[in-house]
Amino acid sequence: MTQIIQYVLYAGLIISCISSLVFSFRSRRSLDGALRGLYAAKMNISMGSMLIVLALIQMFVFSGSSLRVVIGALFMVLGAFNIFAGIRNHSMFSRRKAE
Repeated sequence: MTQIIQYVLYAGLIISCISSLVFSFRSRRSLDGALRGLYAAKMNISMGSMLIVLALIQMFVFSGSSLRVVIGALFMVLGAFNIFAGIRNHSMFSRRKAE
């Protein structure tokens, strides 16, 4: 059972890293400001999910020392903030693009 959880967490980490990289390149290459903002927002969301997955890996896969739990909690808070900011920016730039 723990092997399955590890595989799922590592697969989520790889997927979120690749999507973060793709949206970062698209954001930097885009000429339109609205599209640049949308890609940057999607990059924030994928980076937030990457940080949360890293925190889950840190907390649940390895042995539980207090330092690992504290660092995992910090990654989780930072990841949640990135996801929140990405969703907020995505809604703002999608409205701007629609106009």
